[in-house]
Amino acid sequence: MSIWWSLHLRREAASVPLARRLLIGTMETAGVDPEISYDLSVALSEACANAVEHGGDASTDYRVTAFIDGDTCRIEVTDSGPGFADRPREPRRTKRHLPPPQTKTPVSAHEEHGRGLFLIESLTDHVRVRNRSGRQGAVVSFDKILKWREGAALLQAS
Repeated sequence: MSIWWSLHLRREAASVPLARRLLIGTMETAGVDPEISYDLSVALSEACANAVEHGGDASTDYRVTAFIDGDTCRIEVTDSGPGFADRPREPRRTKRHLPPPQTKTPVSAHEEHGRGLFLIESLTDHVRVRNRSGRQGAVVSFDKILKWREGAALLQAS
């Protein structure tokens, strides 16, 4: 089974639950195990909250794209803010490939910022954080291997 959707959302706090509910509904319809759906919805909420908070003064929106392909879900949140200061902008590439996994940086539970990416890394299988290629903004993408609800075998086979 293959499903994908993309949303362009205003950088407003109210957009975060909208994206989360669409993801949960998609996962439920596809027959994904509720625990996996919950992990992905929390990770998505964190990524969207980061885009809303750090998406930059000039941007009024951000984009969320979700792909379910076979037993994997990939979610990508893209904004047009200043990007990540400690990461160089990626050059344009003609071939798509996955880079090596990012090194996880420990974050104190008492820090005001930085827990969102740590939480996303904890709830998913692979996280990629980068600046947008050729333009201003940041991209946070993450993958998770899906498990299926009992009795959902017909949905995964379609």
